[in-house]
Amino acid sequence: MKFWQSWDRRRRVIGVTGTLVMLWGVTQGFAWLIAPSELELTAEGRELFVHEWTPNDPLSGEGDGLGPVFNANSCAACHAQSGVGGAGGNKHNVRSFAVLPNRNDSNLYGGVVHANATAKHLLETDEQVLGQYPIIPGGVTVIGNCQVRLEDFNPVEFEEINTPALFGAGLIDEISDWSIRQNAWGQSLTALGKEFHGDFDATMGKVRVLPDGRIGKFGWKAQFATVEEFVATACAVEVGLTNSYRRQDAPGQFTADAEAAYDMTGYQLDSLTTFCLTLERPELVMPRNSKEHSAVVRGRQVFAEIGCAECHTPDLGGVKGLYSDLCLHNISDPDHNGYVREPEVPMPSNVPGLADWKTPPLWGVADSAPYMHDGSSPTLEDVIEKHGGDAKHTREQYLKGISKKDRENLIAFLKALRAPPAGKPVAQIDEK
Repeated sequence: MKFWQSWDRRRRVIGVTGTLVMLWGVTQGFAWLIAPSELELTAEGRELFVHEWTPNDPLSGEGDGLGPVFNANSCAACHAQSGVGGAGGNKHNVRSFAVLPNRNDSNLYGGVVHANATAKHLLETDEQVLGQYPIIPGGVTVIGNCQVRLEDFNPVEFEEINTPALFGAGLIDEISDWSIRQNAWGQSLTALGKEFHGDFDATMGKVRVLPDGRIGKFGWKAQFATVEEFVATACAVEVGLTNSYRRQDAPGQFTADAEAAYDMTGYQLDSLTTFCLTLERPELVMPRNSKEHSAVVRGRQVFAEIGCAECHTPDLGGVKGLYSDLCLHNISDPDHNGYVREPEVPMPSNVPGLADWKTPPLWGVADSAPYMHDGSSPTLEDVIEKHGGDAKHTREQYLKGISKKDRENLIAFLKALRAPPAGKPVAQIDEK
């Protein structure tokens, strides 16, 4: 009797378990059937990319839509050169600021002074930033047995940031941390070898290691490891759209608003990210004219010969034609590094130096003017001439070490690195 009672209980348990397993399998299968395809996500993401957001936008759910402080009302407003997802002109530059380490606070802070607001009284100004982080008065202090006079110190530095192109972002997203580290190690070994022979002009890039140990690949300071993080932050900071990764900024506070309701659903963020991940890669193209073809071929040789390829690595992590090592470099001359002065105390070791900027990929460079992180160079010739610091030896080679014809060939090569599509009829060439 006990045996049959025990068996009956087992049979009922097995039956219930089997039913639950079957229901779970059906549910998972159904979810797979109704899950949107990458094509659908990309199409919906494109619509979000070009969508012009408004206050209390119908697409923002329980959030407040655009703003209240923002720089543009859509992604495409800034990313539009040579098509949706491209770079932006100087009129779309972002006004950023850094609060430098000082005698009162050794931390580094940063933020954005937004160009627009949904109401006039919410407009942000430089003066608000300076009021929040005022000048630190000087005075006399004793260090050891000596009296040291400290000057007044303004901890705030402002900077203009130009909009980068997003073409090929999905391929960059797939480059492994190991590939970036390995390439940087190769640069270091090459530099050591040159220094051993008395050549101290070699370049060594700095890998941006984020607090969680991942490698930064996106943003002018390599502050984002993935396209998703870049997109989510841009939505929150530039358009004022709170999402699960980053909340919008509170007007005049220059920090995230902890109380802001979500303006974007997880699905919207996924679709927008998918669109950015699937943007076409730029290509090396050239006119059909044989003379111009020869100029591009020779220009690519000059590019390597004078040292451009040391930082603008042609291929990285299996991605061909990228022309970037995705590392941080200081290409400013000591007497003009873009900042008035150095901080009072050393910068934190885990953040870029004041004049350190990520090497921008050169694919598509012909269609992404102006150049430099602040958009201060209108032409390719000008940006090369502004290369100092780590790239000083390359600039000197360009200006004095090669012929005028080879300078023209180099520019011809750079002008063949086109955004997708190239625009006028061209014939794609291979990497031979």
